[in-house]
This record gives sequence, C-alpha cells and structure tokens, in this order.
Amino acid sequence: MRPLPDRPSCAALSPALHFSGPRPAWLRVLGLGLLALGALASGRAAEPAAADPAVLQAYRTKIEGELRGNILPFWLAHARDRKHEGIHNEITPDLVVLEDAPRGALLTSRILWTFSAAYRRYRDPAYLEMAQWAYRDLVEHFRDEKFGGLYWSLTADGRPLDERKIVYGQVFGIYALSEFYRATGEQPALDQALELYRTVEAHAHDRQHRGYREEFTRDWQLRSGRSAMGALGEKSQNAHIHILEAYTNLLRVWPDPQLRENLRDLIGVLLEKILDPSSHHLRLFLAADWTPRSDTISYGHDIEFSWLVVEAAEVLGDPAVLKRAEDAAVAIARVTAAEGVDADGGVCNEGEAGRGFTDTRKEWWPQAEAAVGFAGAYRISGDEAYLRHALRSWDFIDTHLVDRRRGEWLRGVTREGRPLTRGANKVSFWKCPYHNSRACLELLDRLAPRSAAP
Repeated sequence: MRPLPDRPSCAALSPALHFSGPRPAWLRVLGLGLLALGALASGRAAEPAAADPAVLQAYRTKIEGELRGNILPFWLAHARDRKHEGIHNEITPDLVVLEDAPRGALLTSRILWTFSAAYRRYRDPAYLEMAQWAYRDLVEHFRDEKFGGLYWSLTADGRPLDERKIVYGQVFGIYALSEFYRATGEQPALDQALELYRTVEAHAHDRQHRGYREEFTRDWQLRSGRSAMGALGEKSQNAHIHILEAYTNLLRVWPDPQLRENLRDLIGVLLEKILDPSSHHLRLFLAADWTPRSDTISYGHDIEFSWLVVEAAEVLGDPAVLKRAEDAAVAIARVTAAEGVDADGGVCNEGEAGRGFTDTRKEWWPQAEAAVGFAGAYRISGDEAYLRHALRSWDFIDTHLVDRRRGEWLRGVTREGRPLTRGANKVSFWKCPYHNSRACLELLDRLAPRSAAP
C-alpha cells in the first residue's frame, strides 16, 4: 500500500510494527512482546494479535452461528405472508405483523438474494424453499407485463400501488435473480434477470453524461422532482453502487461483452465522478452532468462502496482497474476509520466536512458494511489496524445490535447505546436480511486463511 499524501497511513497509527511484505516469525514475536510491554505499562492485560488464526477462527465461528442460528431463522419463521403468497413488509419490534402494510419489490428481492446465497453456500433445503417463495413473489406479483420492469410497491393483497420504475428497485431484482440462478441453475431466473438488465439499459443508461438516470413513470418516461430515494439530484451514489453490485453478479453468470463494458464504465463513473478524490467520500446526490448537489457524508455507503468496487473489478478481470479500485478502497477505509467511527467502535450515520457527525444514530447496516469494508482493506494492504477495525465493528454489532430476545438485529441505537424507537420495526420496506446476512457470508471468507478463502 502506498500511503496517500498529507495523511498518516493507517499503519502509522497501528500499535503493531509496520513491515513491508510478509512478517517473519521473529518480528511477530517481537511485535507481540512490545504490545505486551505496552499493555503492562498501561495496566491492561495483553491481548492476542488480531491476525492470530485462533482469534479469527473464533470470530468466524461466532459469525456463522449468528447467521445460521439467529438471522436466517428469524426470516424463515416470520417473513412469509401465506395468505397473499408474499412477504410481510412490516413487523413491529414486539413481532406484531401489520397485515395491511404495502409490499415492496425491494424487500422481496433482498430476501431472494439472501436465501439464494445461503442455499448456494450451505445447500440447506429450508433456504431453497424460502428463496423459491421469494422468487415466485417477485416474478408473479411485481413484474409489469405491459411495460416491463418491477413495480416499486403493491397493496397488501397484491395490487399495484406505486407503479413508478425506480432503477434502484430494478437492479436489486437483477442482483437477486442472478443469485438465484447461481444457486439453482434455473434458466428462467437468468432470463428474467436479463430482461430487467435490457430494460434498464434501454431506458436509464445516460449515454450523454454516463451513468444512469434513476426514476421513471410506469411506461418509462423520465420523472423529475424529489424521488422515492430522497434524491436531491437526478443521480445518486446509492443507486449507482447497487447498479454496480447487480451488474457484477450478472457478469458472473452471463459473461456478455457489452455487459462487461458497461461494468467497466460504471466503475470509472464511480471512481471519477461520484467519489471525491480529495476527501475519499462519495458525493451523495448529483445533477445529470455530475455537478454535486449535496455536502452530506454517508459513512456506511462510503465503506460499502470500498469493497463493492473491488469485487466488481475482480469479476471484470482487468488488473489495471483492480489496482485503481484497491487503492481507492484502502483510502476510503482509512478515512472512514478516522472520521466515521465513534469512540465505541460504531459507525455514525452521517456527517459533513468541517462539522463532524450530523446524524449520530448507529443503524444496523453501516456496522455490517464497516466490518466487511475494513476486512477487505486488511486483505489488500496487510495492515492489521484495518483488521482490528473489522473485528471491533463486529464486537459493536454483537454488543449493541443482536437481538437475543426476539431474534435478528435491532434497527440501530443512539450514540448513547439506547435502541432506536422511531422507525424501528424488525421488518420493514427497508429493514431486511440483506446487509447483515451478506456481511456474515463475506466475513466468513475474508477472515478465513488465504488458502481457504474462495
């Protein structure tokens, strides 16, 4: 890793000795000895090195137990709406189902992705059954047979409610359907993913300015004004990082040359237009020509992008693009650790340059993304400071967010550690198993010995 100018490298802030390349055994022993001396001098007990295989295996065991013993069982038990053959979209913190709540394609897609990915890893028939349930809900209830694409929402009994074609929702459909195909080999799922991909490309791809327009009417006329995503401009980082994610997953199963070029250009757009090269933060909202429209920093989206862009570059298979992505990922992780992580290890929602935190809530999803992003920065750079940040993120999750009484995770906590009460339903249009299940699956790989990781 090349330290960026004018900022100390994360290694310089690490209590471990910095060493270029693999650390020889004598240096590891010396480093542990110095750590122990420092701990004794400060009155603290010495802690094992974060990269100790036994430490990492203990975390992997805990993470897998959380995934298979808490997160996935919660959704298996509570998510299915058997009356309407769909998904319950609102369940209160005390597990009361709000029967009349609208249903969103986003939640169905995220459940489809989660249980497809879980089935692909574990081959558990219960996971396949849940994936098939979500698949049927998505393709039978949310597809617009006349104009193409997915409705944003339905009434509880399955009638179209919000007929807008929101690209964020379309690409989660692509992401989920391609994962279901990866897990099962069912050709109709791939065909439906390709239908959505071609629809997005036909209507949303901005061939003048690059990137993608984000919101349309039912018949794919471009809409203006405030969007369902709360966008302050025609384009947003949030939509673009998830287009990136969807196209990456689709390329895994459909190595089409044009899709490959679209993914390559999208990586370029994100690194050149959306990522601020001086601050290493994503610009949240932008005009069609990429003029920034917001000064807000979303630390969770920053660290999420850091690992998604590396994943995309790896699937693309271009070493030069991968190098750019990896350099950006480490820089983003360093800045997130310095600016976005609070004293207790939690990631605050938002901030602004020169003002610090502007939203000190610590929701579930930035913590999940931080654990993955910091683990990714460690695997790129070899700097154990990032690994310690990743493990500390998991410790925060385990201490503050895992709901051992009713299952799954809390929506979030205040800066003082109190559970959020507003918008705190266990299941909602946005509260889903995607971020935390995905984090568990990614961490199982990223914390594994390199020879064992896929």
